[in-house]
Amino acid sequence: MKIANIIMAYKDPEQIEKMITAMRHPDMYFFIHLDKKIAPEPFEYLAKMDRVSFIGNRVLCNWGGFSFVKAVIRSLEEVLKSGGDFDYYNLMSGQDYPIKSVQQIVSFLEENKGKSFISYDEDHQTDWWSHAVSRYQNYHFTDLTFKGRYVFQRMLNAIMPKRKFPLPIKLYGSSVSSWWTLHAPCARYLVDFTNREQKLNSFMNYTWGADEFFYATILMNSPYKDSIVNDNLRLITWEDGSANPVILRQKDMELIQKSDKLFARKFDTHVDAKILQELELLIETTN
Repeated sequence: MKIANIIMAYKDPEQIEKMITAMRHPDMYFFIHLDKKIAPEPFEYLAKMDRVSFIGNRVLCNWGGFSFVKAVIRSLEEVLKSGGDFDYYNLMSGQDYPIKSVQQIVSFLEENKGKSFISYDEDHQTDWWSHAVSRYQNYHFTDLTFKGRYVFQRMLNAIMPKRKFPLPIKLYGSSVSSWWTLHAPCARYLVDFTNREQKLNSFMNYTWGADEFFYATILMNSPYKDSIVNDNLRLITWEDGSANPVILRQKDMELIQKSDKLFARKFDTHVDAKILQELELLIETTN
């Protein structure tokens, strides 16, 4: 069992180091994609750690832009082509952290080999979907840089008809669909499909928050649909009206201890560093 952990990072190399240290195991490999607008020097020491390397094909990522999805797909493609022959591909952010021991994580994937894990909500009547449709029906210029782009965006959306998704497939997604753990054949399909469907890519360039529906839609309309478990294996909590997940603190330890998930997010050592110390102790006691 070999697991490739693809880490999307843009800050706090020391926190990433802690996460990688907590997941040290002969079967665990780490590939860090550093946002292209971030200077690499503070992060370079991480490559000296065992089984850690950096993605070479860096992408400049804008929050909410399709550029983030491009960065993920290019990173996944690079790792697939690396010759590592991995069984699983696990997408993480630099603010994730395991909440089970690394042996429990490896054993879980061994026991469930052949399954892939991503969360989705297929009921288009939910509150999330009522807002999410605007992410592709309207034009979004998040990844463009010309002056006045948002004024032009508002004008364009005011006069143009709603955009229609370019493929005749059912859409899947949720607020927690961005992060996943995919069996190798499923991961290859995701890359191959994305590279093949250039019309889809052109359309997605003008969407917002595409990571919350792009992967799940492709995979749930794929030949691997029946092998996908509707569970991303991650503890993620939200506050009403917030655009970002709650930053977990020491007060959330009881919630974490009761969770059956393998990972949790988000953590921020500048907000609460002690919770990672508590998690280290929790993980040690379960080894």
